[in-house]
Amino acid sequence: MNDTALKVFVAMIPVCALLAGSAVIWLRRKSMSALFQFVGACGLVIVVISHVFEALRLFSWMGWGSKHSVGHYLDLFCAILGFTLFSFGYLIHAVNMRIENKK
Repeated sequence: MNDTALKVFVAMIPVCALLAGSAVIWLRRKSMSALFQFVGACGLVIVVISHVFEALRLFSWMGWGSKHSVGHYLDLFCAILGFTLFSFGYLIHAVNMRIENKK
């Protein structure tokens, strides 16, 4: 196993923890903020999985790691979507919890 694959598998741990936590929150609350967090965490999991495919040289026709390739744009789009939605969902959740605690 090369260094890149090892780094990606280590990165999988916190991303899967985010996914599990957001899934639990979404199953308990069924709110829009929890859904944003869950979809964002799914996007981050796709980013890590695309790096696993790149490290293991799977689906090489997607051009993992090359500029202007399908794999590059999939990775970029999911990273932007994941960070944006997860952060936005967390912000809404934190504001709602603060409002509920003041009542």
